[in-house]
Amino acid sequence: MALQTIKNVEIVGFAACVPANTIENSELDVFENETEYRKFVDFTGVERRHVTKIGENCASDFCFHSAEKLIEELNWKKEEIECLVFVSHSPDYKYPATACILQSRLGLSKECMSFDVSLGCSGWVYGLSIISSIISSSKFEKALLLVGDTSSFSKSKKDKSTYPLFGDSGSATALIYNEGADGILTHMGTNGKNHKAIMVEDGGSRNPVTSESLKEREYEQGIIRNRLQTHMDGMSVFSFGISTAPKSVNALLNNFEIDKEAIDYFIFHQANLKMNKVIQKKLKIPDEKVPYVLKDYGNTSSGSIPLAMVAQLHYEINNSDSKALNMVACGFGVGLSWGSAYFSLRNAICCDLIEI
Repeated sequence: MALQTIKNVEIVGFAACVPANTIENSELDVFENETEYRKFVDFTGVERRHVTKIGENCASDFCFHSAEKLIEELNWKKEEIECLVFVSHSPDYKYPATACILQSRLGLSKECMSFDVSLGCSGWVYGLSIISSIISSSKFEKALLLVGDTSSFSKSKKDKSTYPLFGDSGSATALIYNEGADGILTHMGTNGKNHKAIMVEDGGSRNPVTSESLKEREYEQGIIRNRLQTHMDGMSVFSFGISTAPKSVNALLNNFEIDKEAIDYFIFHQANLKMNKVIQKKLKIPDEKVPYVLKDYGNTSSGSIPLAMVAQLHYEINNSDSKALNMVACGFGVGLSWGSAYFSLRNAICCDLIEI
């Protein structure tokens, strides 16, 4: 099993940023009537989303503002940050890596290791695993994990199965090397055989962009898109999520002999409300331990876990000095890919949610 024990690493802060622009799903033309809209909301939990305008902001902009705020709140010296990892399916360019651009924009040292990771819904957990492993082995003093997506860019406004579900966000997570810290425990998994369940078919090296890529096709009523926009097999993804996420969390808890009752909060990727509630029920977790932000932000892909923490657990994290918060995060989705992580927070900083 893909299990990790990552020692001497501590998470010390979170920040998240969303577009100020809000879209109310009730106002969308994609729904035929009020009944169809209510059915969508009952299933997904999404009533509105924060969506950026094309040409206005990228995922990196939301991560940049999150990082600037977090660095300021932590009173960090930028020259001491030795690693920056950017996780996203929404890079600025095909190349160079967006992490290199962010290193410059943030004014970090040229001695800062910076690179991209291309992952979506499981991205924050995978990013946490990667950057924590680097910190632990290299004893880097300070590091930034920047995770986010502008998922709305790749959705067809004529596709009721995807467009009303996804929002945009970016985040920053600050980590340090701390000898003797509890560290981070993870469980990871992948099933690339089912990679077609969520994908953009054209635009990569396998299927380069052609004139055919831009032609819209009606796949079924209310689902019209081109080959540069996201296809999602909703039922396959639903079955995958409700099966894989509970198994991953249980694998993490059981293999590391973690008492589930001692976990203060379980933060799941904000996929859709029905799916997440089934996962929660399977794991027998009470409502007060599972924060949700789907109603106001939708599914923000890789950025959904840190966004949920900033938007819903701001007070609890900022008051974690008296009692450590024990957390389990679980991300799952595009790839298909999944991961769960256990970590404790003490004296961590959680910035106010930023809107730009």
